[in-house]
Amino acid sequence: MYITDTACIENTRMDRRCFHNLCDLLKTVGMLQPSRHMGIEELVAMFLHILAHDVKNRVIKRQFMRSGETISRQFSKVLQAVLRCHTVLLKRPEPVPQNSTDNKWKWFKNCLGALDGTHIKVNPLQVDKPRYRTRKGEIATNVLGVCSQDCQFIYVLAGWEGSAANSKVLRNAISRPNGLRVPKGYYYLADVGYMNGEGFLTPYRGQRYHLNEWKHGAQPTTPQEFFNMKHSGARNVIERCFGLLKGRWAVIRSKSFYPVKTQSRIINACCLLHNHIRNEIPIDPLEDNTLDTAVTEDNFEGHEMIMHVESSNARTRWRDELAQQMFDTWRNGT
Repeated sequence: MYITDTACIENTRMDRRCFHNLCDLLKTVGMLQPSRHMGIEELVAMFLHILAHDVKNRVIKRQFMRSGETISRQFSKVLQAVLRCHTVLLKRPEPVPQNSTDNKWKWFKNCLGALDGTHIKVNPLQVDKPRYRTRKGEIATNVLGVCSQDCQFIYVLAGWEGSAANSKVLRNAISRPNGLRVPKGYYYLADVGYMNGEGFLTPYRGQRYHLNEWKHGAQPTTPQEFFNMKHSGARNVIERCFGLLKGRWAVIRSKSFYPVKTQSRIINACCLLHNHIRNEIPIDPLEDNTLDTAVTEDNFEGHEMIMHVESSNARTRWRDELAQQMFDTWRNGT
């Protein structure tokens, strides 16, 4: 459909091979069927163009020479097909192995990745706007994102009000029948907005943490500072993941004109398409180089899952022991 990879990337955010592989996936797994007057490639190209450039129907009508009703109906059809592919496109969590040599992740054995919340603008009913208003005054949904070490989404929960606390959204994700699953003995990195408990490892409060605080040759002087520095370096992957997601899809950067339910489904679809691009294109068009992580597959069958999010004295002691071990190893140069 596109003559060059450059044109394809500009319009759909993926090259031609990646685009055609997506079309095949949507046909075989997403059960997408061509319409009477539009083939699969045109349906998918129109859908991706809307996500990438956040354009309204009147613009697409001129570009694709279709009626507004057709565009709206086919957009919903492709959106549903993308969501049906979640079992294929969502990343399976893989723990950091015991013999990892990755300087960013080797300190966090059995870590599955990182999580955080981000706000994405939505368009709720007038009566619901106060609940969706964030501390910055934006009308947005609080989206929980969980990603792997190689910057792919493992789990996404969209739709919560912007006023909801990150910890509240995480508790809901854990309690859902098909929600976030964290096997006992494994964990995700999270920031101080979450509890340091079983399944989640947070940094020390009141200590230097953000990466820009370690510029200009500053060195940690305590186990807590060293732990925070390494924790920040690894957990930054979720910030990069959100950055790539919003940089790729303009539809989730600006004020939404879709209903909240539809916008939440679009957010999930954007995350799935992000994973598809990361899998199919060796060098992400939005990045200069790929991420390199050494992980091993684990399907976690037979593992007991963590069902509650709460602070734990045992996990605090474990964090203290880990921080001291990390600091001693670094100081001894081993």
